[in-house]
Amino acid sequence: MEKQKEFKQGPELQKNRAVKKEEDFAQRALPHANGPEKSLLSSMLQDPSEYVMLAEEKGLTPDHFYHPSHKAIYQVMRELSNDGIAIELVSFTQTLLDRDLLDKVGGPSAVTELYTYSPTAAHFDHHLSIIKDKFTLRNIISTCTESITRSYEDQEEVPALLDEVEQKIFAIREGAETNEAPTVKQDVKKVIEDFEKFMAGGGEPMGIKTGYKRLDEMSNGLKPGEMFIIAARPSMGKTSFVMNLIEYICLDQKLPSMVFSCEMTSAQIVQRLLFARARYAITNLRDGIKPQKDDLKRIKRVAAEIAESKLFIDDTAGISISELRAKARRKKKEEDIQVIAIDYLQLMRSTSKQAQNSREREIAEISAGLKGLAKELGIPIIVLAQLNRGPENRGGTPRMSDLRESGSIEQDADMVGLLFRSAYYADDQEERDEKDGEAEINMAKNRNGPTGSIPLTFIKELMRFETRAFEQDPG
Repeated sequence: MEKQKEFKQGPELQKNRAVKKEEDFAQRALPHANGPEKSLLSSMLQDPSEYVMLAEEKGLTPDHFYHPSHKAIYQVMRELSNDGIAIELVSFTQTLLDRDLLDKVGGPSAVTELYTYSPTAAHFDHHLSIIKDKFTLRNIISTCTESITRSYEDQEEVPALLDEVEQKIFAIREGAETNEAPTVKQDVKKVIEDFEKFMAGGGEPMGIKTGYKRLDEMSNGLKPGEMFIIAARPSMGKTSFVMNLIEYICLDQKLPSMVFSCEMTSAQIVQRLLFARARYAITNLRDGIKPQKDDLKRIKRVAAEIAESKLFIDDTAGISISELRAKARRKKKEEDIQVIAIDYLQLMRSTSKQAQNSREREIAEISAGLKGLAKELGIPIIVLAQLNRGPENRGGTPRMSDLRESGSIEQDADMVGLLFRSAYYADDQEERDEKDGEAEINMAKNRNGPTGSIPLTFIKELMRFETRAFEQDPG
C-alpha cells in the first residue's frame, strides 16, 4: 500500500526534487573569474590604444563581465575609445565621477588597484578566453533553468518548446547571445565594407549569383537573411527552376547547399540534377533510347561532380517547421551551408496548438518561421510556393494575390517571383507550338530592387530554364 502511494506521488516527488535542486543551484554563485576580469581591465587601463580595441575585435562585451563594477568600467572605456578620447588613470577616474559611477565601482582606490593589478599583458588572450568560457557557462545555466521551468508549465507545446530550447543552445554555441544589439557604427561599417566589395568587383552582385544575369541584376544576388519565394501553378517547372539555381550555386560556385524536398525523393532530385546538367534528355530512359559514347562520358563526369559536391538533400514528407529549423541549424554548424531551397511551402506543417485550427494560421507560422531562420543563420532561403486557381481565370497570368492560403507569405518574403509558361494556356495547338519553350519570371516583389519580367526559355526534355534575350519595351 505504501509503495502504491509512493508510485502515485512519483511525478509530484520528481517535480519537488527538481525544484529543490534548482533552489540549491540558485544559492551557489554563478561561474565567474574575478582575477582574469581584473587582469583584462588592468591591461586595458595601462595600454588602452592596444587592448581596448583588441578586446572589441575579439568580441568582448560588457555582459561578459560578471561583476557589475567591472562591467561598468569596461563600458566606459569602450565608449571613450570609440569616441577617440584618450584614457589615462586621472581623467578616467574623473569621467567615472562625472557619470556618478565612481562610488559604484569601489571608489578611486578600486580604479588604482585595477591599474596596478597586472604587471604584464602577456596573458591577455588566455584571460579573455577564461572570461568568455564563464560567460558561456552562465548562459547555459540560465537557458537550462528556464527550460526546466517551461517543461513543467508548457507540457502541451512540446515540439515548439524543443525548437525554442534548441535555438537558444545553438545561439550560445555560435556566440550570438551577447544580449547586445549591434551599434549603428557597426552597421555603417558593414554597409561600407559591402559597398567597397561591390566597387572592387566591378559592379558584380553583392549576394550569391544565381546564374541568370537579369535576375542577378534585379536582385543584386541572393543576400543573407533574405527569403525568395518562387510561386507558380502546378506543372510550370518550379522544381526544375530551383534545381537550376542550386546547380549553379552548389556545383559551379562550390557553395554548400541544402534542399528540403517535401514532394520528391532525394533520388528523383539527384536524377533531375544529373541529367539536366549532363544535357541528356531524361525521356530517353523511358523510351529505351541508349546513350551515345559522348553522352555516357558527360553523365559519368557530372555524376562524379555531384557525388563530390556539398549538396545535402532531405526528403522528409510533410516536414514540420520546427524539424526543418533543427536540421538546418545542425547543417549550418557542421557544413556551413550557404543557401537553403524548400520544395514546397504548402507541403510543410506546423505543430503548434494554434495552427491546428486554422490552415491560414499554419501557413503564416511556417512563412514567418522560414524568414526568421534566414535571418538567424544569415543565409538566403529559396522557397517554392503554390498559386491558387486565379491564373486559370485570366488566361494564365499570375498575380501575387494568387499565393495560396495566406497573405503572410507575400508580407514575409523579400522577393516574390511568379513563374509562368505561356504555352501551357494557349487556346489551340498552333499557338501552343508558337509559344513552346517561352517562359518568364515576373518579379512581383523586390524589397531592395526593381520589379519586372525576366524572360526565360524552358527546355522541357532537359528540365532546364535558360536565359532568353531580354526584349526592352520601346516605350
